[in-house]
Amino acid sequence: MIEPLPAPVSSARSGRFLVLAVVFVCAACGLVYELELVALASYLIGDSVTQASVVLSVMVFAMGVGSLLAKRLRCRAAVGFGLIEAALALVGGCSAIVLYATFAWFGGSRYALVAFSLAIGILIGAEIPLLMTLIQRVSRRAAGDASGTVADLFAADYVGALVGGLAFPFLLLPQLGQLTSALLTGSVNAVAGGALVLLLFGRDLSPRARWALLGANALVLLVLALTTVMVDDFEQAARRAVYGGQVRVAVQTRVQEIVLTGKAGAPLDLFLDGRLRINGLDESRYHAALVGPALDAGPHGRVLILGGGDGLAAREVLRHRDVRSVTLVECDPGLLQLARDDPRLAALNAHALRDPRLRPVTGDAFGWLRGEGRLSGPYDVVVSDLPDPGITASTKLYSQEFYGLARRVLAPGGRLVVHAGPVAGRPRTFWTVASTVRAAGLTTFAYRATGRSAGFTAGPDRALGSAKSPHDWGFVLAARPAPHPFAAGAAPDRPGAEDRAGAGTWAAAGVRLPAGSLALTPPSEAAGYPPSTLVHPRYAD
Repeated sequence: MIEPLPAPVSSARSGRFLVLAVVFVCAACGLVYELELVALASYLIGDSVTQASVVLSVMVFAMGVGSLLAKRLRCRAAVGFGLIEAALALVGGCSAIVLYATFAWFGGSRYALVAFSLAIGILIGAEIPLLMTLIQRVSRRAAGDASGTVADLFAADYVGALVGGLAFPFLLLPQLGQLTSALLTGSVNAVAGGALVLLLFGRDLSPRARWALLGANALVLLVLALTTVMVDDFEQAARRAVYGGQVRVAVQTRVQEIVLTGKAGAPLDLFLDGRLRINGLDESRYHAALVGPALDAGPHGRVLILGGGDGLAAREVLRHRDVRSVTLVECDPGLLQLARDDPRLAALNAHALRDPRLRPVTGDAFGWLRGEGRLSGPYDVVVSDLPDPGITASTKLYSQEFYGLARRVLAPGGRLVVHAGPVAGRPRTFWTVASTVRAAGLTTFAYRATGRSAGFTAGPDRALGSAKSPHDWGFVLAARPAPHPFAAGAAPDRPGAEDRAGAGTWAAAGVRLPAGSLALTPPSEAAGYPPSTLVHPRYAD
């Protein structure tokens, strides 16, 4: 026997609409949990492709398990759905803060990531069978049969997933950050699930079940609200655990998290999404080695810097008085603003962003080279000061297609210099960069620079600068094969021959490697490294 609908809902049609609305909300919340796990795992663990694969595959498997387990609850679909939504709101809402806590205080979050993927997947998978039972119950009263209810339910589910998927990167993450976004999503999830059961099926429940459901949802909302109130204090404590007590600035922009450390005269360090980007002890060595040889090799009136939103590469370029103009292309406007306005960082970059010769441009380097870059060239020097090639998100900026675009904006005799990651730590990655630059039709010369030992480095990249990880940087300097002077003596028909150009040829070209730098001869196997392309990336975290 099917009980009539309770009084708070005026008709079976409005009851059906309420069920579909809750399906929409729950689907949006579920996708936000999923994206939040992927985003936070990529930030904390690295290798976004692997982390996304782990989260998605585990969650899909767990959803199947949840659907099977939900069979046992179909006879009590209303109260079962209400309790599952309360549990999902608690687990999903607290997942980000627990993941970050395990990373900050225990040094890793891989096991926690798998556990949350399983738990959230099981709870999401149990939703659909129970919701189908509930909407069929309402639809039979409205139309006499259940025709069309499955299509309506899945349509609401897919549209909700679309809204949640778009809201996370464009609204929740930039406005609230990862932790608060997850907590708010959990609160919405709990309210939606509890409201559906109590309003539409409340009279079907025993008094004991109603009070249990009310108590569970009230407890979940209380936990989420208290956690939201304390989230700022938690973030500060977690940052101290990760970065030490020297955090000066912590900003979440639309692109990344920016952390500046170094108080009371301590060296200034810059972390982008948890990765050490600037080490204040020896950043001057890095930037001198990046910029100096390329500018020494010929005319440098017009310079293009790709990346380098911290302004430090621009500082080195602008020290040359015969530089007439510098275009700096940076994807994160928040980093540009910090480099211009933060007193410590602005002093470190010698107020380069306020120099009238510099024109900052906000945009993706790849897209900018394809569009505006073609019209604004040619440039005498292109400096590629981009994130490490081992970061999965950066692979397109170290591809043959990218260097082909950079080649198009080079003036005759112009030079391209690329930061290619550490040589000692990841030689295969470094020589793959050199191979990729050559594949774009450029003559290359490889060199490395060594830095001071920074000792133990705070932050997620804790191994950087330790005795187990040699502290060095690798660079590839490249130019069109002719008429550039350091192409003399190279034999482009033999793989890697141009890397073997002698130091005397460089001296003749007027190129001086900074102190602590060394020209590199590629190992015999380096000639066999295939170039990295957009469809066949050769780098990995």
